[in-house]
Amino acid sequence: MSDTPPLTPPWDIAPASKRNMMLLIQLRWIAVVGQLLTIWFVAAVLHVHLPIFEMMTVLVLLALVNLATLVLSIGRRGFSYIELLGSLMLDVSALAWQLYQTGGGTNPFAFLFLLQIVIGAILLPPRWSWIIAALAGCDATFLTFFFQPLTLPDVYEGVHFQLYLIGSLLCFLLIGSLLVFFVGRIDRNRRASDARLAALRQRAAEEDHIVRMGLLATGAAHELGTPLASLSVILGDWAHHPSVKQDSDLAEDIALMQGELKRCKAILSGVLISAGEIRGENPQVTSLHTFLHDFIEDWRERSPCPIAFTQDIGEDIDIVADPALRQVLSNIVDNAIDASPTGITIEARSERDWLSIVTTDDGPGFAAQVIDQIGKPYVSTKGRDGGGLGLFLVVNVARKLGGRLKVENREEGGARVTLTIPLSALAFQGKRTK
Repeated sequence: MSDTPPLTPPWDIAPASKRNMMLLIQLRWIAVVGQLLTIWFVAAVLHVHLPIFEMMTVLVLLALVNLATLVLSIGRRGFSYIELLGSLMLDVSALAWQLYQTGGGTNPFAFLFLLQIVIGAILLPPRWSWIIAALAGCDATFLTFFFQPLTLPDVYEGVHFQLYLIGSLLCFLLIGSLLVFFVGRIDRNRRASDARLAALRQRAAEEDHIVRMGLLATGAAHELGTPLASLSVILGDWAHHPSVKQDSDLAEDIALMQGELKRCKAILSGVLISAGEIRGENPQVTSLHTFLHDFIEDWRERSPCPIAFTQDIGEDIDIVADPALRQVLSNIVDNAIDASPTGITIEARSERDWLSIVTTDDGPGFAAQVIDQIGKPYVSTKGRDGGGLGLFLVVNVARKLGGRLKVENREEGGARVTLTIPLSALAFQGKRTK
């Protein structure tokens, strides 16, 4: 068994490849402009005869390749390794052609091959980067023995070596500057790609955590369904018993128990609906105003503290009353009530195509370390086992809907939690039946 890692398929999208291809395009533009200036300087100032047509043909070709690459990049996520390899091979071949026309190995700018080798080693997997190194090595070897010599004017007779040293110095400064700039940019792209990959892995782990929690919740909901059904039958029999009918207080208590039992069954149904197991009813289509009004009134009936509500959402729209959204809002409101028994404020407003629901309280606020870790499981200031799952679910459901959650402490005291979601994620796309 070999320990050599498998070769990455050339048709796979390379990490950060689109940004790296844009860097190669920038480098190619620099090469085109730099060679134009060099050709002008050598021909007009030093009066050295150059094969202008042959050299300009390559520069036009490089410019056309740049424009074609920019067009192809529109709407693409990235480029494959084979495309990056082809782009670098084109640059190496173009440089070899220009050097062949201008003295081959005697041209000090032949050291620019090293720049192409370094960039290939960074952008490509090891086995692919060796192709660039081999191509550049073969070109350099060929140009050592075969090239079109430059004929210098007689005025430069005897100073050929000094000219070579000056050219070598300029080439060294150019390579050093390009390496610092482009290799730094490429490394930044790589680190950004690694950070995004780490974020995706974290998100996958969180979603796996949610799936396991959902399985536990739905299992518990199913298990509780049977004893709740039995309690419902027993309470129904008691309610019709003559002795209960004669005792108004006892009848009132049983009626209250039946109401609370009905609420428990509704909560369990909501758990199953949120998990994709619909019990008897499809998700309800309603208006945004009605959804918010019903939600607030439901909480006002069972809240031990006053709830102030204002809304500024403009034109009403039909939405799908997603149980997951109701549960998310309930978690936010429940946390606010726990922190602020004197009362909370809820404000709903729409801005462009976004719905923002802002919940404020007068409690102690969030600890700084908690704000920095909002959305992670078991991060809570309540000091009890299993705490912090409410906001963990809120963050992940909001993310699934394409929205976000912002948590902050107010200067005057208390906390502010802002849930922002796109209206398109809630809007009902069909025709609502009356």
